Amino acid sequence: MNAPTPSVPGLPTDLSGRIVVVAGGGSVAPGWSIGRAACLTYARLGAQVCVLDRDHASAQETVRLIHEEGGQACAYEADMAVETDIAQCFADIHGRFGQVDVLHHNVGIGKTGGPMETSAEDLDRIHAVNVKSLMLSCQQVLPGMVQRRSGAILSIASVAGISYVGYPHLAYSTTKAAVIQMTRMIAQQYAPYGIRANTVVPGLIDTPRVAANVAHMFSQNLDEAKEARARQVPLNRMGTAWEVAQACAFLASDAASYITGTELLVDGGLTGKYA
Repeated sequence: MNAPTPSVPGLPTDLSGRIVVVAGGGSVAPGWSIGRAACLTYARLGAQVCVLDRDHASAQETVRLIHEEGGQACAYEADMAVETDIAQCFADIHGRFGQVDVLHHNVGIGKTGGPMETSAEDLDRIHAVNVKSLMLSCQQVLPGMVQRRSGAILSIASVAGISYVGYPHLAYSTTKAAVIQMTRMIAQQYAPYGIRANTVVPGLIDTPRVAANVAHMFSQNLDEAKEARARQVPLNRMGTAWEVAQACAFLASDAASYITGTELLVDGGLTGKYA
């Protein structure tokens, strides 16, 4: 006699009632950054989204877009390299909402160049923004998550943190590698408390940051630079911020309830191509 087929529940990606903090929820230029797309995605799934960004006007723009769709969001100004800024934002969030269910750390800056083009000051500044801010943010949310024995932490790294991407990007690459390892360690330490921590690793994504900071490494013509980047990818195109945001929403939700301490590549096959 055949065993009965177990019922398979639908993916529980509903985030209604969750408080989601997105550090880096604005955009360096008009358009859809990963952080901004993630904020709207979380709001569409029912979450209350707290948008943190160094550029308060950009955070407010993200909130405006969420409110236009009937979602819930609020904006906070914070330089994520400054401990007092982070502490004040989270104090306000905890005072207003009582808890943080999901921390999405979307912060990242860089400077192209190798060891001879990167000063000690460059490396310190980029490390403070990309790595130290993740630790400081986790310090703000982990006590409450431990108390409730639940919570999800998402960090956004980059394929540059695990592979050479065709041009020297020393400080960005090494700090994103550190983000991956820090997230792994948090996942292991806090798994007994029901807290999950994972890293999303985007590949070559078409975002305002690419146009502003990276495209010139391929060509002075933006369209040519985008075409050159697309040719590197097995899927023959760059990804979109929305494709990364959907991966983040999955890991933030109960659909990923048994996933922790790992990396989700959203790279169109790029990493496998050079493995």
